[in-house]
Amino acid sequence: MADSTSSCSDSSSSSSSSSLRCLSHSVVQLVQWKQPRMSAVAFGLSFLVLVSVATLSIISVVSYLLLACLCVTITFRVYKAVIQAVQKSDDGHPFRSLLERDISVSSESVRLLTDQSLIHLNWFISQSRRLLLVQDLVDSLKLAAVMWLMTYIGSVFNGVTIMILDIMFFTTPLIYQKKKAQIDQNVALLRCRLEETLQKLQNKLPGAVKRTKAE
Repeated sequence: MADSTSSCSDSSSSSSSSSLRCLSHSVVQLVQWKQPRMSAVAFGLSFLVLVSVATLSIISVVSYLLLACLCVTITFRVYKAVIQAVQKSDDGHPFRSLLERDISVSSESVRLLTDQSLIHLNWFISQSRRLLLVQDLVDSLKLAAVMWLMTYIGSVFNGVTIMILDIMFFTTPLIYQKKKAQIDQNVALLRCRLEETLQKLQNKLPGAVKRTKAE
C-alpha cells in the first residue's frame, strides 16, 4: 500500500516537473520567435498592456482587458447559437472543450514550486549574508558598485523604461541568434579584461584583506 502511494506521488511529482519544463520550453520558443505568429501576438499584447498601464490606472487596464475578453466570447457565443439555430444543428457549447478541461492546480505542483522557491530563497539569504558582512571584500565592492549604478537606473526607471525592456526581451534573443559568433567573441573579450582588472585590483590590496578561498 505504501509502495503504491509512493509511486503515485513520484509520478505526480514527475508530471509536475515535466509540466514546468514544458512551460519553460514554451517561453523560450516564444522569446526566440520559433513560432513567429504566437511571438508577435505575445509581444503586441504585452506592449499594449504596458502602454495602457503607463497611461491609465491598473484597475482601468484590468477592467478594459476583461471587458474586451467578454465582448469577444459573448459575441462568439451568440454567433454560434444563431448559426446552430439556422442550421438546426446540435453542436453544443462552442467552448465545451475548454470548459471541460481540468485547470485545477494540484498540490504536487504547488509543493514542487515551493521547494524550488525555497532553494532559491536559501541561496539568496546565504549570499546576502556573505556580501553584506564582507566575507569577501572584492565581492562586496562589486555589490556596492552595482547598487550605486542601480540608484541611477532607479531614478530614470518609469513606464517608458519598462516598455523598452519589453522590446529588448523579444528582440535580444533574435539578434543574438543572428550575431551569435560576434557577440560571444566580444563578451569573452570583455570578461577577460574585467578579470584582469579585478586581478590587478586584488593584487594591490593589503594582504589582510585579499580574497581568501573558503576551504
